[in-house]
Amino acid sequence: RDYKVTGVQTCALPISRKNKYVIYDKPYQLNIWGIRSPQTRSGQFDDHFHVFYKDGNGRWEYHIFRCTTDPGTFWLHDPMRPEGTAILAQGQYIDAYQIGIHYTYAALVQRKPVRVIRDYNRDSVLDFYNGNYHTGLFGINIHRAMMYGKTPYIEKFSAGCQVFENASDFYHFMQMAERHRSLYGNRFSYTLIDERAIKRAKLRRTFYGALAVGASTATLLYLLTSSENQENQNQSTLTN
Repeated sequence: RDYKVTGVQTCALPISRKNKYVIYDKPYQLNIWGIRSPQTRSGQFDDHFHVFYKDGNGRWEYHIFRCTTDPGTFWLHDPMRPEGTAILAQGQYIDAYQIGIHYTYAALVQRKPVRVIRDYNRDSVLDFYNGNYHTGLFGINIHRAMMYGKTPYIEKFSAGCQVFENASDFYHFMQMAERHRSLYGNRFSYTLIDERAIKRAKLRRTFYGALAVGASTATLLYLLTSSENQENQNQSTLTN
C-alpha cells in the first residue's frame, strides 16, 4: 500500500553519503530507490520501492510501494540465457531509465547499461554471491505485474525486472514520472539497496574494528560467517 511520510527517511541519507549516491532535491524530481529484502525465497513481492521528492513548497513527499527486485521462480528454473537469470546488482544507475513501452504499455525502460549477476543454479533460491557479473543492456525495466489489482505471485512477471505488486500503485507512480518528465526530461535514475549486503558490510566493519583492538580472530570470523551460514541453512530447507 502506498503511504506518504514527511521528510526523507533516515535510511536514505546515511546510505547516500556513504556510497556517494545522488539525492535529487528539485521540485517533483524523483528519487526512485528499490530496497531488496534479506529473503532468498523467490516468487514473493517482498521488496519495496521508495519514491521521494520535494513538492512545490520544498517539503519532502515519501511513498512506499510493495514490489519485487528479483526474478520469479519460473525464470530461475528456465532462464532466457544459458548463463542464468539476471538479478540486478546493488548500486545507483544514473539516468539509466526513460518512459517507454514495456510490451504494450508505458513504463520505465532501461536506456543505459546496468550491472547484473546471473543465477545459474536453476533452483528456487535466489543466489546473490556465486554467479557471474555482467554489465549491459538487458531490458531490466520497471513495470507492473497484472493490469488490475494485486498480483499474488511473481511467476513470469519478472525475468529480472523491477515489478510493482499492485497495479494502482504503478499507475500512481507513472503519474509522478510523467510530471518529472515534463520538468526535467525523459531521464530517471534508479538506486537499488540490498539489505543483506548492508548487513554483511556492518559485520565486516565490526570484524576489522575489533581486530584493531586485539579481539579473538576466531570470534570475529564467527560474526562474519554466522549470517551466511544461516542463509545456507534457509536455502537447504527451501530446496529439500
